[in-house]
Amino acid sequence: MGRVFVAGSINMDVVATAERHPQVGETVAGSAVLYFPGGKGANQAVAAANLGAKTTLIGRLGNDAFGAELRGFLQAQDVDVSLIAQTGQHTGTAIITLANADNTIVVIPGANGLVSPDDVTQAALAEGDVAVSQFEIPLPAIKAFFRKARVAGSLTILNPAPARACDWELLDLVDILVLNETELGLLANIKLREDDEIAHIIDAARTLETDRARVICVTLGSRGVVALAGGEHHVIAGRKVKAVDTTGAGDCFVGALAAQLASEATLHDALVYANAAASVCVQRMGAAPSMPTVMDVNEALRPEL
Repeated sequence: MGRVFVAGSINMDVVATAERHPQVGETVAGSAVLYFPGGKGANQAVAAANLGAKTTLIGRLGNDAFGAELRGFLQAQDVDVSLIAQTGQHTGTAIITLANADNTIVVIPGANGLVSPDDVTQAALAEGDVAVSQFEIPLPAIKAFFRKARVAGSLTILNPAPARACDWELLDLVDILVLNETELGLLANIKLREDDEIAHIIDAARTLETDRARVICVTLGSRGVVALAGGEHHVIAGRKVKAVDTTGAGDCFVGALAAQLASEATLHDALVYANAAASVCVQRMGAAPSMPTVMDVNEALRPEL
């Protein structure tokens, strides 16, 4: 069984809840302020660890109260923190407004912006391992991480979020690209909407295909998931649940997918499992603390009698 290595961000999420999101220039009354461990790297690592994968997180924390709290939280989730460096820059922070289960997020990178190629190449990757990253750390670090993974024979998963432009040199190092409609639209240079037909989503995803075999997986929120793998495509239907907080859903999907592929599950089975895991995640508050366990996902997958 392979291991999961995640190179990515670690944040403290400061969540303000309100009945609705303010318009530009408007002030609305909130109902609560909450603090949750988060950051896309930490979320994905916790999701993978909770679902049974031996998981190492590579990143940076500040020498401050948030940093100490986050390190302790990750250790409590059985995430290996030996490759998380401490720095004088403040710990990454995300300011989140949550209203009617939808969120807006402002991320202040802090220590995450200092993650370097030297940091990520310390990972002892091997054949059968899964290397995961996202766009909340510098691109040169991600490239170095995936180059090492490629040499080691590890599978690489990129979640290009938050959406930003990147070059094909990085994309060519990716075995599985996991992205939503916004991120797909940016990389494919195609305007997409949440309610676009699945066929249109598939056509857009095909523009990112290369001669080398690569899986392109598009998460569609409540509509489920569509994935292109060579000449085939997989459509996994959404699961009907009452969403409370969607903040960590995409990260839950990525971490669950990585854990399943590290355990040698088929792509289709891994997609079904990850989709179910994300459906559990959105029914809970917070990002990293909302990641489900194996028992939670098995319960969600149990057929209704």
